[in-house]
Amino acid sequence: MSEPTTLAPVLSDIWDADRSWTLQTYLAHGGYQGLRAALRQDPATVVATVKDSGLRGRGGAGFPSGMKWGFLPPPDGGPRYLVVNADESEPGTCKDIPLMMASPQHLIEGVAITSYAIGCNHAFIYVRGEVLHVYRRLLRAVEEAYAAGYLGKDVLGSGYDLDVTVHAGAGAYICGEETALLDSLEGLRGQPRLKPPFPAVAGLYARPTVVNNVETIASVPGILRGGAGWFTSMGTEKSAGHGLFSLSGHVTRPGQYEAPLGITLRELLDMAGGVREGHQLKFWTPGGSSTPIFTAEHLDIPLDYESVQKAGSMLGTRALQIFDETTSVVRAVTRWTEFYKHESCGKCTPCREGTFWLAQVLQRLEAGQGTSEDIDLLLDLCDNILGRSFCALGDGATSPITSAIQYFREEFEAGTHTPADVLFPLERSALFTYTPRRGAGQLAGVHA
Repeated sequence: MSEPTTLAPVLSDIWDADRSWTLQTYLAHGGYQGLRAALRQDPATVVATVKDSGLRGRGGAGFPSGMKWGFLPPPDGGPRYLVVNADESEPGTCKDIPLMMASPQHLIEGVAITSYAIGCNHAFIYVRGEVLHVYRRLLRAVEEAYAAGYLGKDVLGSGYDLDVTVHAGAGAYICGEETALLDSLEGLRGQPRLKPPFPAVAGLYARPTVVNNVETIASVPGILRGGAGWFTSMGTEKSAGHGLFSLSGHVTRPGQYEAPLGITLRELLDMAGGVREGHQLKFWTPGGSSTPIFTAEHLDIPLDYESVQKAGSMLGTRALQIFDETTSVVRAVTRWTEFYKHESCGKCTPCREGTFWLAQVLQRLEAGQGTSEDIDLLLDLCDNILGRSFCALGDGATSPITSAIQYFREEFEAGTHTPADVLFPLERSALFTYTPRRGAGQLAGVHA
């Protein structure tokens, strides 16, 4: 193995500390120094610092955060809001939930700094409804921050007031889309809004609103504490800073690896013990299931926004799902497509109808009952969805299909005569063995 690249534990620095989720532990490791530094500055200076740091949105799009904050119109005497998107639902993505679970004060301090910078007096954290334990932990963390004077009236004697509301969603993938999230937060059905107007002009309650991902906001305290130069010393020229890389699937030591942007999967796999013993890498996702897949040929692509895009995919949420040679590409893509079909909000025809038909065709191919025309039909369906759906859900549903056909067309062709379960038996790709017993089952240990 090559010499591993140094990790950059910033957000994950105290995850292994005793009771890391408490305010006491956070303060013992330099917590809220960033907020104190921010309150000594003019809000515009704080925005400029974040711009200079090059921090880009960590939720998938990678848009420069300081620039996003700067899009807000001049104050008009009315309220403006910060909304934190904690509705982490993308298959394979699992960075925000462990961050909120292990160190929620990172997020809350970031919320306070960001709210001060944009002139917000009421911020919202929209949490995925299924993760009740995280919701409770955030509520407790907010209580601690209020009691210590980091939230509420006259924060740290600065004269600045801030309230924070933690809101639990009802469990819909579409509410991860920022405008659907805003509708849900207002009590409406979670469906994307037509843009423009953008949230910066008319967002929550038709007021200027900044919507940012959990990791984005949690990265702000470090920038205020260490300075923009400290942040840009990590990563690449256009993709600055550190990020959480989530390795899952057929990897020896899955988990969160916080490293500078620009690290490669080869380097991450070296630190994670490589692909599970006795097997080889077949394909992987650089940013979750809605990004075009990569193969072993892409092991040395720098994991930054520009390099991944140039190679034909997207960095997305840095959800690195690793699949070895025992995995059927057709089966994996079919499962993802069934998810997108189920989670389509139904607002637009290309996504509502297109994901349904994509799933139908893929299920035929998985069962070995496809026709010679099915592959071209899949590509034609994807072409009619891509760029024509109301939001990015439709586009994301097409990405794994078109890329899988590009790299593994022969497996789709095999779906015209042989079921995927025959070509790639489930028990070979499973991480755990499943032993049926009296109609139920149990996990019987790791399967090599």
